[in-house]
Amino acid sequence: MRPLVTLVCLMLAAPVLGVLGSWLMLDAQAMQTLAHQWQTVLPQYVQGSLLLVVPVAVGVALLGSTTAAAVALFDFPGRRWFEWALLLPLSMPAYVLAYAYTDFLQYSGPLQSALRSLVGTQRALWPDVRSTSGAVVLFVLCLYPYVYLLARAALAERGVPLMEAARLLGAGVGRRVREVALPLARPAVAAGVALAVMETLADYGVGSYFGLATFTTGIYKAWLVMDDRIAAAQLASLLLAVVAVLLWVERRAQQRLRFASSRTGAAHASEARPLALEGAARWLAWTVCALPVLLGFVVPVAVLLELVWQEARYADFGLPLARFAQWAWTSFRLAGLAALAAVALALALAFMQRDAAGRSRGSRDWSGNALLRAGARVVSLGYAVPGAVIAVGILLPVGWVQAAWPQSSLSALVTGTAAGLLYAYLVRFSAVAVQSVEAGYARISPSVDETARTLGGSSRRIFRELHLPLLKRSALAAALLVFVDVMKELPATLVLRPFNSDTLAVVAYQLARDERLAEAALPSLAIVAVGLLPVLLLSRAVRGR
Repeated sequence: MRPLVTLVCLMLAAPVLGVLGSWLMLDAQAMQTLAHQWQTVLPQYVQGSLLLVVPVAVGVALLGSTTAAAVALFDFPGRRWFEWALLLPLSMPAYVLAYAYTDFLQYSGPLQSALRSLVGTQRALWPDVRSTSGAVVLFVLCLYPYVYLLARAALAERGVPLMEAARLLGAGVGRRVREVALPLARPAVAAGVALAVMETLADYGVGSYFGLATFTTGIYKAWLVMDDRIAAAQLASLLLAVVAVLLWVERRAQQRLRFASSRTGAAHASEARPLALEGAARWLAWTVCALPVLLGFVVPVAVLLELVWQEARYADFGLPLARFAQWAWTSFRLAGLAALAAVALALALAFMQRDAAGRSRGSRDWSGNALLRAGARVVSLGYAVPGAVIAVGILLPVGWVQAAWPQSSLSALVTGTAAGLLYAYLVRFSAVAVQSVEAGYARISPSVDETARTLGGSSRRIFRELHLPLLKRSALAAALLVFVDVMKELPATLVLRPFNSDTLAVVAYQLARDERLAEAALPSLAIVAVGLLPVLLLSRAVRGR
Protein backbone atom coordinates (compact mmCIF):
# COMPACT_ATOMS: atom_id res chain seq x y z
CA MET A 1 0.00 0.00 0.00
CA ARG A 2 2.83 2.39 0.84
CA PRO A 3 4.44 2.14 -2.65
CA LEU A 4 1.06 2.83 -4.24
CA VAL A 5 0.47 6.00 -2.17
CA THR A 6 4.02 7.17 -2.90
CA LEU A 7 3.42 6.59 -6.62
CA VAL A 8 0.21 8.64 -6.46
CA CYS A 9 2.12 11.48 -4.79
CA LEU A 10 4.72 11.40 -7.55
CA MET A 11 1.95 11.47 -10.16
CA LEU A 12 0.50 14.58 -8.51
CA ALA A 13 3.91 16.23 -8.83
CA ALA A 14 4.15 15.33 -12.54
CA PRO A 15 2.50 18.51 -13.93
CA VAL A 16 4.95 20.77 -12.09
CA LEU A 17 7.86 18.56 -13.13
CA GLY A 18 6.56 18.66 -16.70
CA VAL A 19 6.62 22.45 -16.76
CA LEU A 20 10.10 22.57 -15.25
CA GLY A 21 11.28 19.79 -17.57
CA SER A 22 10.44 21.91 -20.60
CA TRP A 23 13.62 23.90 -19.90
CA LEU A 24 15.68 20.74 -20.28
CA MET A 25 14.52 20.44 -23.90
CA LEU A 26 15.79 23.85 -25.03
CA ASP A 27 16.73 23.99 -28.67
CA ALA A 28 17.16 26.75 -31.23
CA GLN A 29 13.41 27.13 -31.69
CA ALA A 30 12.78 27.34 -27.94
CA MET A 31 15.51 29.97 -27.50
CA GLN A 32 14.09 31.94 -30.41
CA THR A 33 10.62 31.80 -28.82
CA LEU A 34 11.99 32.98 -25.49
CA ALA A 35 13.86 35.86 -27.12
CA HIS A 36 10.75 36.86 -29.06
CA GLN A 37 8.63 36.87 -25.92
CA TRP A 38 11.28 38.89 -24.09
CA GLN A 39 11.13 41.55 -26.82
CA THR A 40 7.33 41.63 -27.24
CA VAL A 41 4.78 40.32 -24.73
CA LEU A 42 6.83 39.39 -21.66
CA PRO A 43 7.39 42.99 -20.48
CA GLN A 44 3.62 43.58 -20.80
CA TYR A 45 2.82 40.50 -18.72
CA VAL A 46 5.34 41.48 -16.04
CA GLN A 47 4.07 45.06 -15.94
CA GLY A 48 0.42 44.01 -15.98
CA SER A 49 0.93 41.49 -13.19
CA LEU A 50 2.86 43.98 -11.05
CA LEU A 51 0.28 46.71 -11.57
CA LEU A 52 -2.31 44.22 -10.34
CA VAL A 53 -0.65 42.39 -7.44
CA VAL A 54 1.18 45.31 -5.78
CA PRO A 55 -1.98 47.40 -5.16
CA VAL A 56 -3.88 44.23 -4.20
CA ALA A 57 -1.19 43.37 -1.63
CA VAL A 58 -1.35 46.87 -0.15
CA GLY A 59 -5.15 46.89 -0.19
CA VAL A 60 -5.70 43.53 1.47
CA ALA A 61 -3.03 44.34 4.07
CA LEU A 62 -4.70 47.63 5.00
CA LEU A 63 -8.30 46.42 4.88
CA GLY A 64 -7.66 43.03 6.48
CA SER A 65 -5.49 44.35 9.32
CA THR A 66 -7.80 47.31 10.00
CA THR A 67 -10.92 45.19 10.29
CA ALA A 68 -9.05 42.56 12.34
CA ALA A 69 -7.76 45.19 14.77
CA ALA A 70 -11.20 46.78 15.08
CA VAL A 71 -12.92 43.48 15.87
CA ALA A 72 -10.20 41.98 18.08
CA LEU A 73 -9.08 45.02 20.09
CA PHE A 74 -12.13 47.26 20.40
CA ASP A 75 -15.79 46.98 21.39
CA PHE A 76 -18.45 48.82 19.37
CA PRO A 77 -22.05 48.20 18.19
CA GLY A 78 -22.31 45.08 16.02
CA ARG A 79 -18.82 43.81 16.86
CA ARG A 80 -20.00 40.22 17.55
CA TRP A 81 -21.86 40.18 14.24
CA PHE A 82 -18.89 41.52 12.27
CA GLU A 83 -16.63 38.78 13.69
CA TRP A 84 -18.19 36.29 11.28
CA ALA A 85 -19.82 38.60 8.71
CA LEU A 86 -16.41 39.86 7.57
CA LEU A 87 -15.75 36.32 6.28
CA LEU A 88 -18.72 36.35 3.88
CA PRO A 89 -16.77 37.76 0.86
CA LEU A 90 -14.71 34.54 0.91
CA SER A 91 -17.68 32.79 -0.71
CA MET A 92 -17.62 35.22 -3.64
CA PRO A 93 -15.20 34.20 -6.44
CA ALA A 94 -13.45 37.17 -8.00
CA TYR A 95 -14.90 36.50 -11.46
CA VAL A 96 -18.46 36.43 -10.07
CA LEU A 97 -17.79 39.74 -8.33
CA ALA A 98 -16.58 41.10 -11.67
CA TYR A 99 -19.77 40.03 -13.47
CA ALA A 100 -22.02 41.59 -10.81
CA TYR A 101 -20.22 44.94 -10.65
CA THR A 102 -19.87 45.17 -14.42
CA ASP A 103 -23.64 45.06 -14.77
CA PHE A 104 -24.16 47.36 -11.80
CA LEU A 105 -21.59 50.06 -12.67
CA GLN A 106 -21.41 50.07 -16.46
CA TYR A 107 -22.73 52.99 -18.51
CA SER A 108 -26.08 51.28 -19.17
CA GLY A 109 -26.30 49.85 -15.67
CA PRO A 110 -28.98 50.78 -13.15
CA LEU A 111 -26.78 53.01 -10.98
CA GLN A 112 -25.33 55.21 -13.71
CA SER A 113 -28.70 55.40 -15.50
CA ALA A 114 -30.41 56.62 -12.33
CA LEU A 115 -27.67 59.13 -11.56
CA ARG A 116 -27.65 60.50 -15.14
CA SER A 117 -31.40 61.00 -14.94
CA LEU A 118 -30.99 62.79 -11.63
CA VAL A 119 -28.09 65.00 -12.75
CA GLY A 120 -29.38 65.55 -16.29
CA THR A 121 -26.29 64.51 -18.27
CA GLN A 122 -25.44 61.85 -20.82
CA ARG A 123 -21.75 61.56 -19.92
CA ALA A 124 -20.28 58.62 -18.06
CA LEU A 125 -20.01 59.52 -14.38
CA TRP A 126 -16.89 57.38 -13.66
CA PRO A 127 -14.36 55.28 -15.55
CA ASP A 128 -15.17 51.81 -16.82
CA VAL A 129 -14.99 49.17 -14.10
CA ARG A 130 -13.33 46.78 -16.55
CA SER A 131 -9.82 48.10 -15.98
CA THR A 132 -6.78 47.34 -13.87
CA SER A 133 -7.94 49.67 -11.10
CA GLY A 134 -11.37 48.05 -11.12
CA ALA A 135 -9.80 44.58 -10.91
CA VAL A 136 -7.66 45.72 -7.97
CA VAL A 137 -10.74 46.87 -6.03
CA LEU A 138 -12.58 43.61 -6.74
CA PHE A 139 -9.63 41.44 -5.68
CA VAL A 140 -9.22 43.43 -2.47
CA LEU A 141 -12.92 43.02 -1.64
CA CYS A 142 -12.91 39.24 -2.06
CA LEU A 143 -9.40 38.42 -0.76
CA TYR A 144 -9.01 40.62 2.33
CA PRO A 145 -10.55 37.85 4.55
CA TYR A 146 -7.24 35.94 4.25
CA VAL A 147 -5.49 38.75 6.11
CA TYR A 148 -8.45 39.41 8.40
CA LEU A 149 -8.72 35.80 9.57
CA LEU A 150 -5.01 35.33 10.33
CA ALA A 151 -4.50 38.78 11.84
CA ARG A 152 -7.61 38.52 13.99
CA ALA A 153 -6.44 35.15 15.37
CA ALA A 154 -3.03 36.63 16.27
CA LEU A 155 -4.51 39.75 17.89
CA ALA A 156 -7.27 37.91 19.74
CA GLU A 157 -4.75 35.53 21.30
CA ARG A 158 -2.25 38.06 22.65
CA GLY A 159 -3.22 41.53 21.46
CA VAL A 160 -5.81 42.40 24.11
CA PRO A 161 -3.71 41.50 27.19
CA LEU A 162 -0.62 43.23 25.80
CA MET A 163 -2.67 46.32 24.94
CA GLU A 164 -3.93 46.33 28.53
CA ALA A 165 -0.38 46.03 29.86
CA ALA A 166 0.71 48.95 27.67
CA ARG A 167 -2.20 51.01 28.99
CA LEU A 168 -1.12 50.39 32.57
CA LEU A 169 2.33 51.66 31.59
CA GLY A 170 0.78 54.93 30.41
CA ALA A 171 0.71 54.45 26.61
CA GLY A 172 -2.09 56.09 24.67
CA VAL A 173 -4.44 54.26 22.31
CA GLY A 174 -2.57 55.29 19.18
CA ARG A 175 0.79 54.26 20.58
CA ARG A 176 -0.61 50.94 21.78
CA VAL A 177 -1.93 50.12 18.34
CA ARG A 178 1.19 51.33 16.56
CA GLU A 179 3.86 49.80 18.81
CA VAL A 180 2.08 46.74 20.25
CA ALA A 181 -0.74 45.49 18.02
CA LEU A 182 0.76 46.09 14.58
CA PRO A 183 4.15 44.39 15.25
CA LEU A 184 2.27 41.47 16.82
CA ALA A 185 0.09 41.01 13.73
CA ARG A 186 2.88 41.54 11.18
CA PRO A 187 3.63 37.81 10.53
CA ALA A 188 -0.09 37.06 10.15
CA VAL A 189 -0.54 39.99 7.75
CA ALA A 190 2.46 38.84 5.69
CA ALA A 191 1.06 35.30 5.45
CA GLY A 192 -2.38 36.56 4.45
CA VAL A 193 -0.95 38.94 1.84
CA ALA A 194 1.11 36.12 0.31
CA LEU A 195 -2.01 33.96 0.00
CA ALA A 196 -3.98 36.83 -1.56
CA VAL A 197 -1.21 37.58 -4.08
CA MET A 198 -1.03 33.90 -5.07
CA GLU A 199 -4.79 33.87 -5.67
CA THR A 200 -4.50 37.05 -7.74
CA LEU A 201 -1.71 35.64 -9.90
CA ALA A 202 -3.64 32.39 -10.39
CA ASP A 203 -6.84 34.16 -11.51
CA TYR A 204 -7.97 33.88 -15.10
CA GLY A 205 -11.64 34.86 -15.04
CA VAL A 206 -11.21 38.52 -14.06
CA GLY A 207 -8.08 39.04 -16.17
CA SER A 208 -9.68 37.57 -19.27
CA TYR A 209 -13.04 39.30 -18.78
CA PHE A 210 -11.41 42.69 -18.16
CA GLY A 211 -8.86 42.24 -20.97
CA LEU A 212 -5.80 42.48 -18.71
CA ALA A 213 -2.30 41.38 -19.76
CA THR A 214 -1.13 39.05 -16.98
CA PHE A 215 0.90 35.86 -16.83
CA THR A 216 -2.20 33.67 -16.59
CA THR A 217 -4.00 35.27 -19.53
CA GLY A 218 -0.74 35.13 -21.49
CA ILE A 219 -0.42 31.38 -20.85
CA TYR A 220 -3.91 30.73 -22.21
CA LYS A 221 -3.36 33.02 -25.17
CA ALA A 222 -0.11 31.25 -26.07
CA TRP A 223 -1.68 27.78 -25.74
CA LEU A 224 -5.21 28.20 -27.08
CA VAL A 225 -4.96 31.15 -29.47
CA MET A 226 -1.40 30.96 -30.82
CA ASP A 227 -1.06 27.15 -30.39
CA ASP A 228 2.49 27.64 -29.10
CA ARG A 229 3.22 25.06 -26.40
CA ILE A 230 6.81 26.21 -25.94
CA ALA A 231 5.76 29.80 -25.18
CA ALA A 232 3.04 28.59 -22.80
CA ALA A 233 5.50 26.35 -20.94
CA GLN A 234 8.02 29.17 -20.60
CA LEU A 235 5.41 31.57 -19.22
CA ALA A 236 4.07 28.88 -16.90
CA SER A 237 7.54 28.18 -15.50
CA LEU A 238 8.14 31.89 -14.85
CA LEU A 239 4.82 32.16 -13.03
CA LEU A 240 5.69 29.02 -11.06
CA ALA A 241 8.96 30.62 -9.94
CA VAL A 242 7.11 33.70 -8.66
CA VAL A 243 4.60 31.50 -6.79
CA ALA A 244 7.46 29.51 -5.24
CA VAL A 245 8.92 32.73 -3.80
CA LEU A 246 5.52 33.76 -2.44
CA LEU A 247 5.04 30.31 -0.93
CA TRP A 248 8.41 30.61 0.82
CA VAL A 249 7.38 34.01 2.22
CA GLU A 250 4.08 32.58 3.44
CA ARG A 251 5.78 29.60 5.13
CA ARG A 252 8.28 31.87 6.88
CA ALA A 253 5.46 34.11 8.08
CA GLN A 254 3.47 31.13 9.34
CA GLN A 255 6.51 29.86 11.27
CA ARG A 256 6.96 33.25 12.92
CA LEU A 257 3.25 33.34 13.66
CA ARG A 258 3.37 29.98 15.43
CA PHE A 259 6.49 31.07 17.33
CA ALA A 260 4.69 34.20 18.54
CA SER A 261 1.77 32.27 20.01
CA SER A 262 1.72 30.88 23.52
CA ARG A 263 -0.70 29.22 25.90
CA THR A 264 0.01 31.86 28.51
CA GLY A 265 -1.14 34.56 26.12
CA ALA A 266 -4.31 32.60 25.32
CA ALA A 267 -5.04 32.23 29.04
CA HIS A 268 -4.62 35.96 29.69
CA ALA A 269 -6.71 36.79 26.59
CA SER A 270 -9.76 35.20 28.24
CA GLU A 271 -9.37 37.59 31.21
CA ALA A 272 -8.74 40.85 29.30
CA ARG A 273 -11.53 42.70 27.53
CA PRO A 274 -11.50 44.78 24.31
CA LEU A 275 -11.42 48.54 24.73
CA ALA A 276 -14.90 50.06 24.51
CA LEU A 277 -15.08 52.89 21.95
CA GLU A 278 -17.18 55.98 22.49
CA GLY A 279 -18.56 58.80 20.40
CA ALA A 280 -17.54 59.08 16.75
CA ALA A 281 -14.85 56.39 17.12
CA ARG A 282 -17.42 53.64 17.64
CA TRP A 283 -19.32 54.56 14.48
CA LEU A 284 -16.09 54.91 12.53
CA ALA A 285 -15.18 51.33 13.52
CA TRP A 286 -18.69 50.19 12.56
CA THR A 287 -18.35 51.84 9.13
CA VAL A 288 -14.89 50.38 8.50
CA CYS A 289 -16.26 46.87 9.17
CA ALA A 290 -19.60 47.34 7.40
CA LEU A 291 -18.28 48.61 4.06
CA PRO A 292 -16.32 45.44 3.10
CA VAL A 293 -19.33 43.25 3.94
CA LEU A 294 -21.66 45.53 2.01
CA LEU A 295 -19.48 45.93 -1.08
CA GLY A 296 -17.94 42.45 -1.06
CA PHE A 297 -21.08 40.39 -0.47
CA VAL A 298 -24.41 42.18 0.00
CA VAL A 299 -24.34 44.38 -3.12
CA PRO A 300 -23.12 41.70 -5.59
CA VAL A 301 -25.60 39.14 -4.26
CA ALA A 302 -28.40 41.71 -4.56
CA VAL A 303 -27.32 42.50 -8.15
CA LEU A 304 -27.27 38.80 -9.10
CA LEU A 305 -30.70 38.24 -7.53
CA GLU A 306 -32.08 41.24 -9.42
CA LEU A 307 -30.68 39.91 -12.71
CA VAL A 308 -32.22 36.48 -12.08
CA TRP A 309 -35.56 38.11 -11.22
CA GLN A 310 -35.52 40.24 -14.38
CA GLU A 311 -34.71 37.19 -16.48
CA ALA A 312 -37.48 35.15 -14.85
CA ARG A 313 -40.13 37.82 -15.51
CA TYR A 314 -40.15 37.06 -19.21
CA ALA A 315 -41.84 34.00 -20.66
CA ASP A 316 -38.83 33.22 -22.83
CA PHE A 317 -36.43 32.67 -19.94
CA GLY A 318 -32.98 33.13 -21.51
CA LEU A 319 -31.30 30.29 -19.63
CA PRO A 320 -32.97 26.89 -20.19
CA LEU A 321 -33.54 25.33 -16.79
CA ALA A 322 -33.01 21.82 -18.18
CA ARG A 323 -29.54 22.75 -19.42
CA PHE A 324 -28.84 24.56 -16.15
CA ALA A 325 -29.69 21.36 -14.29
CA GLN A 326 -27.27 19.48 -16.56
CA TRP A 327 -24.48 21.99 -15.87
CA ALA A 328 -25.19 21.84 -12.15
CA TRP A 329 -25.13 18.03 -12.18
CA THR A 330 -21.80 18.04 -14.05
CA SER A 331 -20.33 20.45 -11.49
CA PHE A 332 -21.65 18.46 -8.52
CA ARG A 333 -20.53 15.14 -10.00
CA LEU A 334 -16.98 16.32 -10.71
CA ALA A 335 -16.72 18.09 -7.35
CA GLY A 336 -18.03 15.04 -5.50
CA LEU A 337 -15.65 12.62 -7.20
CA ALA A 338 -12.70 14.94 -6.64
CA ALA A 339 -13.63 15.40 -2.97
CA LEU A 340 -13.90 11.65 -2.37
CA ALA A 341 -10.59 10.93 -4.11
CA ALA A 342 -8.77 13.75 -2.29
CA VAL A 343 -10.06 12.68 1.13
CA ALA A 344 -9.18 9.02 0.47
CA LEU A 345 -5.64 10.03 -0.52
CA ALA A 346 -5.33 12.33 2.50
CA LEU A 347 -6.50 9.63 4.92
CA ALA A 348 -4.12 7.04 3.46
CA LEU A 349 -1.16 9.40 3.39
CA ALA A 350 -1.71 10.77 6.90
CA PHE A 351 -2.26 7.33 8.41
CA MET A 352 0.82 5.85 6.77
CA GLN A 353 2.96 8.72 8.05
CA ARG A 354 1.61 8.21 11.55
CA ASP A 355 1.96 4.43 11.38
CA ALA A 356 5.53 4.63 10.05
CA ALA A 357 6.46 7.16 12.74
CA GLY A 358 4.99 4.92 15.45
CA ARG A 359 6.75 1.80 14.25
CA SER A 360 10.10 3.55 13.74
CA ARG A 361 10.00 5.23 17.17
CA GLY A 362 12.89 3.81 19.11
CA SER A 363 14.59 2.41 16.01
CA ARG A 364 16.86 3.90 13.35
CA ASP A 365 14.75 3.02 10.34
CA TRP A 366 13.36 6.38 9.22
CA SER A 367 13.55 5.79 5.46
CA GLY A 368 9.91 4.85 4.98
CA ASN A 369 8.63 7.73 7.08
CA ALA A 370 10.95 10.20 5.32
CA LEU A 371 9.66 9.04 1.94
CA LEU A 372 6.05 9.50 3.03
CA ARG A 373 6.83 12.92 4.48
CA ALA A 374 8.37 13.90 1.18
CA GLY A 375 5.23 12.71 -0.61
CA ALA A 376 3.04 14.74 1.73
CA ARG A 377 5.21 17.80 1.10
CA VAL A 378 4.83 17.34 -2.66
CA VAL A 379 1.06 17.08 -2.35
CA SER A 380 0.89 20.16 -0.11
CA LEU A 381 2.58 22.29 -2.79
CA GLY A 382 -0.22 21.70 -5.30
CA TYR A 383 -2.61 24.27 -3.84
CA ALA A 384 -0.09 27.05 -4.49
CA VAL A 385 0.26 26.10 -8.17
CA PRO A 386 -2.08 28.12 -10.45
CA GLY A 387 -4.60 26.21 -12.51
CA ALA A 388 -3.03 27.52 -15.72
CA VAL A 389 0.32 26.00 -14.80
CA ILE A 390 -1.32 22.67 -13.94
CA ALA A 391 -3.16 22.58 -17.27
CA VAL A 392 0.05 23.24 -19.19
CA GLY A 393 1.93 20.73 -17.04
CA ILE A 394 -0.63 18.03 -17.86
CA LEU A 395 -0.98 18.68 -21.59
CA LEU A 396 2.71 19.22 -22.29
CA PRO A 397 3.82 15.62 -21.46
CA VAL A 398 0.73 14.34 -23.23
CA GLY A 399 1.88 16.17 -26.35
CA TRP A 400 5.35 14.66 -26.05
CA VAL A 401 3.93 11.14 -25.72
CA GLN A 402 1.53 11.71 -28.63
CA ALA A 403 4.39 12.96 -30.82
CA ALA A 404 6.53 9.95 -29.97
CA TRP A 405 3.70 7.38 -30.25
CA PRO A 406 1.01 8.70 -32.62
CA GLN A 407 -1.16 5.64 -32.02
CA SER A 408 -1.33 6.30 -28.27
CA SER A 409 -4.76 7.01 -26.78
CA LEU A 410 -3.34 9.08 -23.91
CA SER A 411 -4.48 12.36 -25.44
CA ALA A 412 -8.06 11.12 -25.84
CA LEU A 413 -8.05 9.84 -22.27
CA VAL A 414 -6.90 13.16 -20.79
CA THR A 415 -8.91 15.61 -22.92
CA GLY A 416 -11.82 13.42 -24.02
CA THR A 417 -12.92 12.13 -20.62
CA ALA A 418 -13.24 13.46 -17.10
CA ALA A 419 -10.04 11.65 -16.06
CA GLY A 420 -7.76 14.54 -16.99
CA LEU A 421 -10.00 17.04 -15.22
CA LEU A 422 -10.17 14.96 -12.03
CA TYR A 423 -6.40 14.55 -12.17
CA ALA A 424 -5.97 18.34 -12.35
CA TYR A 425 -8.36 18.79 -9.42
CA LEU A 426 -6.38 16.32 -7.32
CA VAL A 427 -3.12 18.09 -8.14
CA ARG A 428 -4.63 21.44 -7.22
CA PHE A 429 -6.77 20.66 -4.17
CA SER A 430 -5.41 17.51 -2.47
CA ALA A 431 -3.39 19.81 -0.21
CA VAL A 432 -6.62 21.13 1.32
CA ALA A 433 -7.70 17.62 2.30
CA VAL A 434 -4.23 16.65 3.58
CA GLN A 435 -4.01 19.70 5.84
CA SER A 436 -7.47 19.11 7.28
CA VAL A 437 -6.86 15.41 7.97
CA GLU A 438 -3.42 16.09 9.47
CA ALA A 439 -5.02 18.65 11.78
CA GLY A 440 -7.48 15.95 12.87
CA TYR A 441 -4.64 13.48 13.51
CA ALA A 442 -2.85 16.08 15.64
CA ARG A 443 -5.72 15.84 18.14
CA ILE A 444 -5.32 12.05 18.50
CA SER A 445 -2.64 11.12 21.01
CA PRO A 446 0.03 8.64 19.78
CA SER A 447 -0.56 6.70 23.00
CA VAL A 448 -3.87 5.53 21.52
CA ASP A 449 -2.01 3.70 18.75
CA GLU A 450 0.60 2.30 21.13
CA THR A 451 -2.10 0.92 23.44
CA ALA A 452 -3.92 -0.68 20.51
CA ARG A 453 -0.72 -2.32 19.25
CA THR A 454 0.01 -3.62 22.74
CA LEU A 455 -3.42 -5.27 22.70
CA GLY A 456 -2.59 -6.97 19.39
CA GLY A 457 -4.42 -4.64 17.00
CA SER A 458 -3.20 -4.56 13.40
CA SER A 459 -2.64 -1.34 11.49
CA ARG A 460 -5.78 -1.80 9.40
CA ARG A 461 -7.90 -2.46 12.47
CA ILE A 462 -6.49 0.58 14.28
CA PHE A 463 -7.33 2.75 11.29
CA ARG A 464 -10.79 1.28 10.80
CA GLU A 465 -11.98 1.09 14.42
CA LEU A 466 -10.06 3.92 16.12
CA HIS A 467 -8.94 6.56 13.65
CA LEU A 468 -11.88 6.73 11.26
CA PRO A 469 -14.51 7.47 13.97
CA LEU A 470 -12.25 10.15 15.47
CA LEU A 471 -11.45 11.67 12.06
CA LYS A 472 -15.03 11.80 10.83
CA ARG A 473 -15.45 15.55 11.30
CA SER A 474 -12.03 16.37 9.84
CA ALA A 475 -12.71 14.17 6.79
CA LEU A 476 -16.12 15.76 6.23
CA ALA A 477 -14.61 19.24 6.51
CA ALA A 478 -11.88 18.27 4.03
CA ALA A 479 -14.45 16.89 1.58
CA LEU A 480 -16.54 20.06 1.85
CA LEU A 481 -13.56 22.35 1.25
CA VAL A 482 -12.40 20.39 -1.79
CA PHE A 483 -15.97 20.23 -3.12
CA VAL A 484 -16.39 24.00 -2.95
CA ASP A 485 -12.95 24.72 -4.44
CA VAL A 486 -13.70 22.45 -7.40
CA MET A 487 -17.08 24.13 -7.92
CA LYS A 488 -15.35 27.52 -8.22
CA GLU A 489 -12.33 26.36 -10.27
CA LEU A 490 -12.16 27.96 -13.74
CA PRO A 491 -8.69 28.02 -15.43
CA ALA A 492 -7.89 24.29 -15.58
CA THR A 493 -11.53 23.40 -16.28
CA LEU A 494 -11.62 25.66 -19.35
CA VAL A 495 -8.74 23.78 -20.97
CA LEU A 496 -9.23 20.18 -19.81
CA ARG A 497 -13.01 19.73 -19.76
CA PRO A 498 -14.41 17.08 -22.11
CA PHE A 499 -16.74 18.04 -24.93
CA ASN A 500 -20.26 18.93 -23.77
CA SER A 501 -19.26 18.78 -20.08
CA ASP A 502 -19.44 22.42 -19.05
CA THR A 503 -19.52 23.32 -15.37
CA LEU A 504 -21.32 26.22 -13.72
CA ALA A 505 -18.08 28.21 -13.55
CA VAL A 506 -17.34 27.70 -17.26
CA VAL A 507 -20.91 28.53 -18.29
CA ALA A 508 -20.95 31.70 -16.19
CA TYR A 509 -17.65 32.78 -17.73
CA GLN A 510 -18.78 32.09 -21.30
CA LEU A 511 -22.10 33.89 -20.87
CA ALA A 512 -20.45 36.90 -19.26
CA ARG A 513 -17.82 36.97 -22.02
CA ASP A 514 -20.65 37.16 -24.56
CA GLU A 515 -22.17 40.08 -22.57
CA ARG A 516 -25.14 37.92 -21.49
CA LEU A 517 -24.80 38.99 -17.86
CA ALA A 518 -28.44 38.36 -16.99
CA GLU A 519 -28.11 34.73 -18.03
CA ALA A 520 -24.74 34.41 -16.26
CA ALA A 521 -26.35 35.50 -12.97
CA LEU A 522 -28.04 32.18 -12.16
CA PRO A 523 -24.93 29.93 -12.39
CA SER A 524 -22.91 32.62 -10.61
CA LEU A 525 -25.45 32.74 -7.80
CA ALA A 526 -25.35 28.94 -7.51
CA ILE A 527 -21.56 29.04 -7.12
CA VAL A 528 -21.85 31.68 -4.38
CA ALA A 529 -24.52 29.66 -2.58
CA VAL A 530 -22.28 26.58 -2.52
CA GLY A 531 -19.32 28.69 -1.44
CA LEU A 532 -21.26 29.88 1.59
CA LEU A 533 -21.15 26.43 3.21
CA PRO A 534 -17.51 26.42 4.35
CA VAL A 535 -17.68 30.13 5.19
CA LEU A 536 -20.61 29.49 7.53
CA LEU A 537 -18.73 26.61 9.16
CA LEU A 538 -15.66 28.82 9.53
CA SER A 539 -17.68 31.66 11.01
CA ARG A 540 -19.24 29.21 13.46
CA ALA A 541 -15.78 28.13 14.54
CA VAL A 542 -14.75 31.77 14.96
CA ARG A 543 -17.77 32.51 17.12
CA GLY A 544 -17.16 29.32 19.14
CA ARG A 545 -13.56 30.33 19.78
